[in-house]
Amino acid sequence: MPTQLKAGDTPPVPVPTDVTRFFWEGVARHELLILRCQSCGHYVHHPRIVCSRCQSTDLAPEQVSGRGTLYSHTVVMQAFHPYFVDKLPYVLAVVELEEEPGLRLTTNIVDCPEDELRIGMPVEVAFTEVAPGLTLPLFRRAA
Repeated sequence: MPTQLKAGDTPPVPVPTDVTRFFWEGVARHELLILRCQSCGHYVHHPRIVCSRCQSTDLAPEQVSGRGTLYSHTVVMQAFHPYFVDKLPYVLAVVELEEEPGLRLTTNIVDCPEDELRIGMPVEVAFTEVAPGLTLPLFRRAA
């Protein structure tokens, strides 16, 4: 008899849209893809259909390095979903990618003790399967 999943056994799962599908498909292949304006070169994240700098609609996904710096972080002590109850505490962070000042991604920091986190610390993407079929671009201290 198959094991029944209970509430909390799986994390909230992103629901890709026509605008975000490229991102999630890239993550599944362990590629970090960010939209880039083909008119002015500006990176556009969170995905949307218009460049916030020049208002062009000529945007295309481009693979980025996955390297950046820790811009901000907090330690989460209260679960917002049953899946996270046994994962507390964890680090919620904003990482600024090296490709462009201001290009930031909300993520988690893994494999780094909380007391060693420093704003400006070099980090790198760590593609992590958090549930069967769900990989997320988490970040760790750069080697």
